[in-house]
Amino acid sequence: MTFLRSALLAAALAAGALTPAAAQDAARGAALAEARNCAGCHGAAGISELEKIPSLAGQPAEFITLQMILFRENLRQAEPMNQLSQGLTDQQVEDLAAHFAALAPAPPPDLAPRDAALAERGQQLSASMNCGVCHLPDYRGRNQIPRIAAQREDFLRHTLAQYRDSQRRGTDTNMNAVMYGVPDDAIAALAHYLAHQPARAE
Repeated sequence: MTFLRSALLAAALAAGALTPAAAQDAARGAALAEARNCAGCHGAAGISELEKIPSLAGQPAEFITLQMILFRENLRQAEPMNQLSQGLTDQQVEDLAAHFAALAPAPPPDLAPRDAALAERGQQLSASMNCGVCHLPDYRGRNQIPRIAAQREDFLRHTLAQYRDSQRRGTDTNMNAVMYGVPDDAIAALAHYLAHQPARAE
């Protein structure tokens, strides 16, 4: 990321941080999500039924806000989100984030049956890679760090591979470093384990 882009992102996040939390309105966010047909991809209750499309229900509001700003400012490329986020005000972004954060997380209806051996390997990998340090022990996420418990398994596989292959970056390169050199079979085990974790609400 260039210095200019880093400065722009920092300014955008600072502006959001100065907005009072009470300004976030989940009801307004729900109306905006309906108007923008967010459910068409992310599911009627924020639980995605589409391959490689993430569930948003129960994600930390700060995480959603950050991602929407990245999309809107073209600091993260993931069409059609870049196009769909154009024109959204900071207030609308925060309202959308409040809406999805308030929804109850749940596994997708097409989640494959749990494979005990694969899940056990994934659990061991998660422990050795310290996934629970940032994402919390129950993987519910916090602040700018996403919920990964009960996320779509195919989305997790895809995203972890993108980090490994430097096709995706966050606001820093922590995930790229964590995933560097991790083979596909280990990614599959991690994704399977995390996808089958309980979707605990806040």
